Amino acid sequence: MSVWIEVALNGPWSRARQKLMPLTVDEIVADGIECARAGAAIIHAYDPESGLQNDNPDTYAAIIERIRSVENVIVYPTLPFIQSAEAYRPGALEARYAAVQALGQRGLIEWGVVDPGSTNLVSFAEAEAGASGSVYLNPGEHIRRGLELAVQFGYVPSYAIYEPGFLRLGAALARGYTGLPAPVYRFMFSDMFTFGFPPEAYALDSYLALLDREAPGSPWMAAGLGVDIRPLIPNIVARGGHIRVGLEDAPLGTEIANAEWVANAVTLVEKAGGRLSCATEIRQVLQVP
Repeated sequence: MSVWIEVALNGPWSRARQKLMPLTVDEIVADGIECARAGAAIIHAYDPESGLQNDNPDTYAAIIERIRSVENVIVYPTLPFIQSAEAYRPGALEARYAAVQALGQRGLIEWGVVDPGSTNLVSFAEAEAGASGSVYLNPGEHIRRGLELAVQFGYVPSYAIYEPGFLRLGAALARGYTGLPAPVYRFMFSDMFTFGFPPEAYALDSYLALLDREAPGSPWMAAGLGVDIRPLIPNIVARGGHIRVGLEDAPLGTEIANAEWVANAVTLVEKAGGRLSCATEIRQVLQVP
C-alpha cells in the first residue's frame, strides 16, 4: 500500500498556544524542507509572521518556490478563516480567494483548500465553561468559487470533512464540474473539539462507508484539529488511506516538532506494511501535471 504523508506546518494558533510552530517565511521554508526529508510529500502552510494570518500571494509564492527549489514536494496555502456576517460583506468572496487566484495565475498552486460546509468550532473545555467558540463559515458561493478556480487552474481540491454532511455536499458539488481534478477527502477527527468524530476505528469506517456511497474510489486521508492521529495510523493504512500530521493538527502545547511528527508517522506507516509515496507518484495518481 502506497501512503501519502502531508504535514500542516503551523495553522492559526500563534506561539502562545502552539509554541513550536514556524512563523516567519525563513522558518516555514526550513521546517518544510526538514519535513520533506523526513518523508512528507505534501506541505501545507499558513503565513502567520505577525502572529495573525496574512494571505499575501507574494509571501506564499516565496514559501512555495523556496521549498520546491530544494525538494520535489507539493506545497499549498490555506484560505482565510471567516465567520459570522463577515462572510457576506461586499467583496468578501473575492478577497477570500485573491491569493489563490494570484498563485494560480503564476502557475504555483497544485492543491487548494475547499472546505464544503460550515461548523461550530468549540472545544470541550470552552463548552463546559459556557463559552460559545466560533463558527467556521463556508457559504455555498465560497465553496463553488474554490471549485471554479480548481477547474480554471487545475489544482486539486483538498476537502476538509469536519462532519458527514461535508462529504455529501462536496461529492454532490464535484459531480457538477467538468474538468475538476479529483478532490481529496480529508476526514477531520478531534479529541479537543466537539465537531465530528473522535479518532476511532468505528468513526473511520463510518466515513469510508459514506465515501463509498457518495464518491467511490476517491482518495482520502485522516487528520484533524487538536488530535493525535498516530494511534489510528495502522487502521488508515489497512483501509487504503493517507495521513496528515503537523502542528496545525496536533494537540495544543505539544512538545513534538513538525519533522518528528512526520518521522513518527513514517515509522508507523512502515510498521503497518505501507510504503511512502513521493510527490511525483501522487501527481500521477491524481492525474495532474
